[in-house]
Amino acid sequence: MPIIFQVLICSLVGGALSLIGGIILLASKKRATIAEYATAFAAGALLASAFIDLIPEALESGEVELVSFYILLGIVAFFILEIILGWFHKHSHGNKASKNASSPIVPMVIIGDTLHNFIDGIAIATGFLVSPASGIIVTIAVAAHEIPQEVGDFGLLYHHGLSRKKVMITNALSSLATVASAIGFYLIGSHLEISFAPLLGIVAGFFIYIATSDIIPSIHSESTRSAKLKKMIILIIGLTAVSLTITSLHRTAHPHEHHDHHEHEHSLSNSKRS
Repeated sequence: MPIIFQVLICSLVGGALSLIGGIILLASKKRATIAEYATAFAAGALLASAFIDLIPEALESGEVELVSFYILLGIVAFFILEIILGWFHKHSHGNKASKNASSPIVPMVIIGDTLHNFIDGIAIATGFLVSPASGIIVTIAVAAHEIPQEVGDFGLLYHHGLSRKKVMITNALSSLATVASAIGFYLIGSHLEISFAPLLGIVAGFFIYIATSDIIPSIHSESTRSAKLKKMIILIIGLTAVSLTITSLHRTAHPHEHHDHHEHEHSLSNSKRS
């Protein structure tokens, strides 16, 4: 299958999973608890994707100092972006009086969610520009993060006067930004001679920032030890599951590299003996 179709399918599947997860969790009476645990899993998934896949891939195509700079740039850039665009989430949580669909909160939430989806599409495209395996890994990490994210957006829009049907339609249309940016960025990247190191470093910084600034602090803020322990275990499960998935996908995609590595080690040991 051509890679461009894989990009299309993964961006569609990632958006669909986040929407389905949002709908299910919104309908559940225990959606707040489930969303919190899903967020902890997402933190592990994002960290595994950044440190086990994206950063090693970036180091293969760039110098350590350069990759480190772009990781830092990604963290700082998304911190600034969150400061600029994230204020309305706090405002909307505090504004209990406004519950109509004409509230300025509604378009602001939609714009913020669309921009977030657009960035997710660029991340997916960046993964596929490196390899199909990396593309799938990034898609898994994005979907894991988007499910609890969509729950929050669903709840905000519904709280401010949109019907469940309109909330679903609005978020479905917003998720198309992921597809558009993934396909567009992949087509541009595949026709230009560009270094993957900056792109991978920035996406890794994005993932690290989300996990360490938004998710892990929420685990520390739990009031009971049992809640902290449960979330910590779920984070480790997410980290382990995605790490094993990364290893499996790369071995499946590049079995000869794994074989050649063992042959190289064997030849070195033989040369030392002789």
